[in-house]
Amino acid sequence: MLSVGLTGGIGAGKSEVSRLLSSYGAVLIDADRLAREVVEPGTPGLAAVVDAFGPEVLTAEGGLDRPKLGAIVFSDPKRLAVLNGIVHPLVRERTAALEASAGPDAIVVNDVPLLTENGLAPLYDLVVVVDAAPRTQLDRLIRLRGMSEDEARSRMAAQATREQRLAIADLVIDNDGPLEALEPRVRQVWAELVERERRADRPGGE
Repeated sequence: MLSVGLTGGIGAGKSEVSRLLSSYGAVLIDADRLAREVVEPGTPGLAAVVDAFGPEVLTAEGGLDRPKLGAIVFSDPKRLAVLNGIVHPLVRERTAALEASAGPDAIVVNDVPLLTENGLAPLYDLVVVVDAAPRTQLDRLIRLRGMSEDEARSRMAAQATREQRLAIADLVIDNDGPLEALEPRVRQVWAELVERERRADRPGGE
């Protein structure tokens, strides 16, 4: 099995790359989706969040009120650390279970938005970074997601820099151009991943 970490800045096009890799045969593990699943109603994760932050972070229906919780933690690094201390181990546990069920020859792509920020690169056999220039990211966030320029710049500034992401990359997918130019680049990276997994399976391989 080849374990791949996939990351990229907001607006870089990581979601489209994930979709393409999955269509080629990758086993996709979406860290954001798992982070939501581990705090769904009835889970030990949600119980731990309520224990740490109080019942006011619940909606009337008993689910997690994400905007309210976000308002609490993102202005207080200590409380954010508490939340991460609950959610991250649960996500790692669920990720390990999904990887174990993927099969020995699988190429498992872990879609992790904050891979760089959280220092997670050593967890993977290699890291793929989807790269776009900041001006391209800004344009996409405004034009395609309807953000104001101030909101888009704020969201970008809250993430790792382009240079920090590229510093941990084993493979880079350039997505600075139009969508139709992306697919050939992703297919080329997929071929490289398949070859690396094949070499790793050989006796005396990597």
